[in-house]
Amino acid sequence: SSAAMDLQLLWAYQVAADMENKEGLKDQALEYLAYADQLTKTIKKKYWDHNRNLFADRPEKDLFSQHVNALAILTGLISGPEAFAVGRMLVNDSSLAPASIYFKYYLHMALTKTGFGNGYLSWLGKWKENISMGLSTWAETSDLETSRSDCHAWGSSPNIEFFRIILGIDSDAPGFTKVKIEPHLGNLKNISGEMPHPKGKISVQYSFINGQTIAAISLPEAVSGRFVWAGKDYMLTTGKNLIKLPMLK
Repeated sequence: SSAAMDLQLLWAYQVAADMENKEGLKDQALEYLAYADQLTKTIKKKYWDHNRNLFADRPEKDLFSQHVNALAILTGLISGPEAFAVGRMLVNDSSLAPASIYFKYYLHMALTKTGFGNGYLSWLGKWKENISMGLSTWAETSDLETSRSDCHAWGSSPNIEFFRIILGIDSDAPGFTKVKIEPHLGNLKNISGEMPHPKGKISVQYSFINGQTIAAISLPEAVSGRFVWAGKDYMLTTGKNLIKLPMLK
């Protein structure tokens, strides 16, 4: 086995348990959670390297990658300051095997989860390489010198992340019945966008006016949610919402 395989199995158990819980099958959910708990202990014992404070790709602890450590964050194997430290290494440690253009989707989710989402626009170097080479569709792999351009959907994650990470629009309950909006604007001063919703349309606009960022958010009828900024939740109601945002520290 490898850390990547074990972590993917752990995530599958977690997602399955969550789904069974929401469907009312509590006993099945508990069974999956028991498997997940056992696997969590095994992964930490087999792959955590105390010298590098990272998860290794295999028990020999001689190979390390962005892939495995991103999955460790996404599965909640690590959290809090420990996850933040690993996230910082995912950004800065060039010795880690880099995520492929496909796996960057999960890498970016992990980095955002650990508080680095404001750097999103600086993570698009591989896509800019594709464009500078004149490719009209994203390459199959990250090695552009030997790859083909076959319009692989796995290279299109910015289409999602511009909305979910930068604009911050995300589902907060099954069926998108509730909305969570947590933008990561980085150095952007003015940006807006819209997302289709089963009950209409979600629209957001962020404007920098007189030294302050203003968030204008519109939710469809009978849809509520929350806006998250600097660790604080603001309630969102149906229709138009206007929020004056405090400056980030």
